[in-house]
Parts: sequence; C-alpha cells; structure tokens
Amino acid sequence: MEVMNKILSASDVNNKRLQFPARSLSAFSMPDGQNSVQFVAFDMNEQQWRLEVSIHNEGRYPQLWLMGEWDDYVHQKGLKKGDKVILTMHEEENGERKYRIRAERMHFGFWYSIDDQQ
Repeated sequence: MEVMNKILSASDVNNKRLQFPARSLSAFSMPDGQNSVQFVAFDMNEQQWRLEVSIHNEGRYPQLWLMGEWDDYVHQKGLKKGDKVILTMHEEENGERKYRIRAERMHFGFWYSIDDQQ
C-alpha cells in the first residue's frame, strides 16, 4: 500500500523534517494519548532508516511532520527540491507492518530511482 507519494519542497529538504500528508496518518498505529509514532523504513539498498511521524498542535490546524533520521536520509541520497519520496507499507500475515522508502528524481521527463544511481 502506498502511504505517501510526495514531491519535495525546499522546506522538506532544508529544515530537517518533511511536512507529512494528513491522509497518510492512517498507515500508522498511533498509541492513544500519544502525538508521535516511530517506525523503521528500509530503502532500496536494505538500509534501515529510523523515522518518526509527529503531530504538532501549532496554530489553527495540527501539523504532521516526518522526522527522526529524515535529515540523514536527505543528505545521504542528495535530495533536493523537486525530487519525489515514496513511502509504502506492507502488512504481514502476523499483523506486523513493514515500511519501505525510496527517492526518485525526474530526468528527461521520467522518474528514476536515486538508489539505483548511487
């Protein structure tokens, strides 16, 4: 299941956090009374990334952020504004959720995996 498919803004790559789409929150089991959930996502090279979805009640509407090792992911992959990040989730038969993250870059009108270029 695709959890998130987002073209990155300058803020997403420069501010150590990605603005997370609210519609994607249903892919996580947020404990009652908590405002964040941590998870591990594997990239295409099987590297683990410890990430966190956090709800911040600032201003008029709650803001959702993807944090944790997001900044490290951005730097290792060399992400920039206009690149795309796709987060997927697969639920195992035992109920365990497995997450995958991949980054893509537009080149001559086609999206290419950044992991393949490293």
